[in-house]
Amino acid sequence: MRILVIDPRFGAAGDMILGALLGLGADREFVLRSVASVSKPEITNVLRAGIPATYIRTNTKKTTRNLSEILEIISAADASEQAKDIAKKVFTRIQNAEASVHQTEHVHFHEVGADDAISDILGSVSAILSLNVDAVHILPLSTGMGTVTCSHGIMPVPAPATAEILKASNLAVSLGSFEGELCTPTGAALLATFQEVFGTTVHSGKLLSSGAGAGTRDPSDHPNVLFAYIMDTGDEAGSVDVLETNVDDISGEVLSSVLSTMMNEGARDASVIPIVMKKGRPGYLIRVISLPRDAPRLAKILAHETGSLGVRCTPMIHRFIADRTIASTSVVINDRVYSVDVKIASMDGVVYSRKAEFDDLQRISDASGLPVRTVKRIVEEDVWKTP
Repeated sequence: MRILVIDPRFGAAGDMILGALLGLGADREFVLRSVASVSKPEITNVLRAGIPATYIRTNTKKTTRNLSEILEIISAADASEQAKDIAKKVFTRIQNAEASVHQTEHVHFHEVGADDAISDILGSVSAILSLNVDAVHILPLSTGMGTVTCSHGIMPVPAPATAEILKASNLAVSLGSFEGELCTPTGAALLATFQEVFGTTVHSGKLLSSGAGAGTRDPSDHPNVLFAYIMDTGDEAGSVDVLETNVDDISGEVLSSVLSTMMNEGARDASVIPIVMKKGRPGYLIRVISLPRDAPRLAKILAHETGSLGVRCTPMIHRFIADRTIASTSVVINDRVYSVDVKIASMDGVVYSRKAEFDDLQRISDASGLPVRTVKRIVEEDVWKTP
């Protein structure tokens, strides 16, 4: 499994993210084509506090736009539909933050509505897609401290829009550390959207490649650089995440539906366990077993399906997995031949379990008139005779 790990310990901005992804080996032609309608980026190698990094200069003019104008530009871009959809999510996230800060739905973007921001966002999304990673893990993000001057005057760091974006995200944040604005609204919105769309808790494995994206400034007390890495985590089949939530206001029919939904969405297993909750209330523990790459997505589905205010995630639990095969065999019952699938489990080459598929047992029971438990005994006694 290929994991993109993003390290924004020294902050994040659109140009830094795009530079880091290009430094990792993202498809430059693909990226440049996606932003050609709004910019003609100049890509150079620079030093920031002595660290080599990729710097992006978009060569665009300042402008002010509203969300509908920005979405039209994105729709017309020469980019994949997936890239356009994700880029629109990024700008909608910024729109929601600005609307919350200014208490109005009629938001005009200033700094983040300029063509350079559109270029950075479309380019970054196209770049991450071209890297063909399975998931993204984002380390804690530094915001900086002090004040910043913007179109609305002097503002605290993090700027109000940045703070709103971070509050609505699942990103881990580190306040303070260095003077100045380390994280811009564009950087926060990109990382928050990457976390939402591609996020995973997995972040360890063999280091395959690294990249660094430079910001414009070159301060003396820290490198103005965002780091990114691609890791190979190997075969994840032996590790799972465990998702859990407690509920006490759901009917049995809804619980059954939740389990079916989780399995259909890719969970490895799902179960409901009766529990006694606070104040002696009866309730249920819903437990979902998930591959690490699917955990963030399944957690959101579980919260949506149950109305739960939170889903606990225990990451990377190692599990024992037996060698398993499914064999099709035949069995004779009342002079009639039936086919049945049998799940065979072995360890170190020794078979220790042979279980007939229940749907086949039910089908044979209906056809023969025998109880399912009788059919099960006949079938499994017969299959155990097979070497």
